[in-house]
Amino acid sequence: MNFDKYRYELKKKQQEAKKKQTVVETKEIKFRPKTEEHDLNFKIKKIKKFLSQKNKVKVTMRFRGREIIYAQSVGLTAINKIADSLREDCVILQEPRMEGRQLVMFVGPKA
Repeated sequence: MNFDKYRYELKKKQQEAKKKQTVVETKEIKFRPKTEEHDLNFKIKKIKKFLSQKNKVKVTMRFRGREIIYAQSVGLTAINKIADSLREDCVILQEPRMEGRQLVMFVGPKA
């Protein structure tokens, strides 16, 4: 067999394998503790859209200045509310936890 023909066929196989693979991206949605109900619902719709496209979503709640004192009360309540509204559409990959001045939770699509 000709070596050039072998290399050509190998390259074609690699291209076919590359076409069939799926890339899972991680999208991020940011909230603040004072985010109003309508805006919260709008962002939840956006999260559901990302999940329908088979992407993972990082849900982040940022605390600025003195808002950090509400992290365990208002922040945790709000992020749990978001998690409850997404329960039927996704799997929670990482429970909410503090990372510096941010409360972070990862959700992924149901398999």
